Amino acid sequence: MALHAVVIGDVRSAPPLVLLHGFGCGAFVWKKVMAGLGPAVPVIAYDMPGHAGSIEADGIGGAGKMAKAIRNDLDLRGVTAFHVAGHSLGGATAALLALREQKRVLSATLLAPGGFGLSINHRLLSHYAQAETHLDLIWALEGMSGFNAIIDDDLVDDMLAIRHQPGAQAALQHIFEAITFVAPSGERLQGELPLDALAALTMPIRVVWGGEDCVLPAWQADRLPANIALTRIANAGHMLIDECPEAVATVLREMTA
Repeated sequence: MALHAVVIGDVRSAPPLVLLHGFGCGAFVWKKVMAGLGPAVPVIAYDMPGHAGSIEADGIGGAGKMAKAIRNDLDLRGVTAFHVAGHSLGGATAALLALREQKRVLSATLLAPGGFGLSINHRLLSHYAQAETHLDLIWALEGMSGFNAIIDDDLVDDMLAIRHQPGAQAALQHIFEAITFVAPSGERLQGELPLDALAALTMPIRVVWGGEDCVLPAWQADRLPANIALTRIANAGHMLIDECPEAVATVLREMTA
């Protein structure tokens, strides 16, 4: 099954901005960000494998499998060059696309990306993956957001709708097991990106991290290679797209200018 995406503009007339959401979401999370981008750059906002309209698509697993699936879909769309931005799992996927498609990726924006350290709040992420009621999902999202963030009820409804699709919970559990692992010490950790390889990339790369991130600790940004620019948002948590869409849109306009 092919990947589903929301496409805005002619992606063959100019290099598009490819948007990759995080674990348990869908292309719909980018609505407010896309509204702030303007018409200059075409957009492809994917439902990642195992999510929403791509629930049965090839590539369900970790960031490596997802990067391959996104690359193959871009090939089918005739996209020869693109900007990429991703959040969390989508951020790790975007980083791998930048590594594997260096001649095609014009810029990479990584929002609270996975893979920049071993630590991950796997308990909270597991609760989030298993949440099937409005109240349970709000509880999980409150833990994943900044301390004073307002949880959007419409977003919660959209997330619940895709979770109630046949096979959705099994897909989320499979992805959770792919992006985390149990170390010999008994700790559950996340896989790491090859930082040395990222340090050799030449396209513009920016990481955005919230100071109140309780999923992937903000100190992981201290490990960034020197070629990666960093924007910190002190009062934001992990859910940057939802918490501060205007700030994210501003960064993306700068990266694609």
